[in-house]
Amino acid sequence: MDIERLRTKALSISDLRELAKRHLPRGIFEYVARGTDEDRALDGNARAFDEIEICPRVVQDVSGATAQCSILGKPSAAPLAISPTGFASLLWLDGEIGSAKAAAAAGIPFALSTGSITPMERVKEEAGGRLWLQLYVWPQREMTRELIDRARKADYEALIVTVDTPVAPFRPYNLKNGFSIPFRLSSRNALDIMCHPRWLFNVVFRRYLRSGPMVAENYPQQLRVPVKAAKVGKFNLPFSDNVSWEDIREFRRLWDGPLLIKGIMHPDDAAQAVNAGADGVIVSNHGGRNLDASIAPIRALPSIVDRIGGKATVLLDSGVTRGSDIAKAVAMGASGVMVGKAGLFGVAAAGQPGAQRAIEILVEELLRVMIFSGARELRDLDHHLLRLPADFRRGSYGVDAAAAATASQRRGG
Repeated sequence: MDIERLRTKALSISDLRELAKRHLPRGIFEYVARGTDEDRALDGNARAFDEIEICPRVVQDVSGATAQCSILGKPSAAPLAISPTGFASLLWLDGEIGSAKAAAAAGIPFALSTGSITPMERVKEEAGGRLWLQLYVWPQREMTRELIDRARKADYEALIVTVDTPVAPFRPYNLKNGFSIPFRLSSRNALDIMCHPRWLFNVVFRRYLRSGPMVAENYPQQLRVPVKAAKVGKFNLPFSDNVSWEDIREFRRLWDGPLLIKGIMHPDDAAQAVNAGADGVIVSNHGGRNLDASIAPIRALPSIVDRIGGKATVLLDSGVTRGSDIAKAVAMGASGVMVGKAGLFGVAAAGQPGAQRAIEILVEELLRVMIFSGARELRDLDHHLLRLPADFRRGSYGVDAAAAATASQRRGG
């Protein structure tokens, strides 16, 4: 499906979600669309955004409104970046490359996941643009150091260290759908897969004929095996339950470019990240996919901006599906947002054109919200435009989020 046809069929991220649902086997779709346990954190992310209301301003000169900004010291067409998401090539052939190309064309950053199926070098060569690499901390630290060195040689701009997954989360729907790593064909998933011949041919058969079995190409060398043969165990998964701030300091010493810490939800941790040398933090509950009792990142944002907003870049991730969500996050002090599911729905719906359409929708919605709010530039978005529930005003930890009152001045871009 080309971009022009998508512009008539997909008018919102919800439309792309429905197209993705039709295209994908249920097990794959739910892996992308759902959260963890009972999906309470996933639902809470959306509900928290809905609780924030925007008070429109009128009789304002909003001609030539623009969403252009600076992220990590470089120009960006919008306060938006694509979140690192594993196994995008399970949704569409070369899904990571399609998504990265769409981001480059739109003038925004793209973050590649450690768990992606496409090698980081190939993404760099074929997509270009502003590329960031997401990195887990492996129990064997030499594996982490290996990937940092590889990212440097591939000339990636920034490194994102994800620190919110010390243990594998519980996702019961994967078990019920027969979707697991290592992947096994079973009675639970065979019929589901056979009912989606287009996906089976385009994603599985075409890739196998061209490249052989799917491999997590950005895993350390000794773990780079076909997905169906992957071993499960503490030392074969990118989860480490003993990460320390000294580890972060070591990564800072090894990495010359911007360093972001993803999964920060508490202001004390944000301060620790900056003290360890991070250039910024990503306020995220992993899209509601790890701890089901987690608060929504947008609730945590004011306290974190209050603590480090003048010292480092603060990005928000998790639950962003509309342009109004972006506007609310920026008005509360974020330098920008990262989106995961929205982009994946686009990729699953139509590959690169779908990813492009997802970005278009979000930026178009953001600009429309800005104009209705009387904001010609992003700096015109601030807390005065928002009606916040009481717990947002005091942050989420009893810390007075006074910096929200001067969010636009303290934004660390």
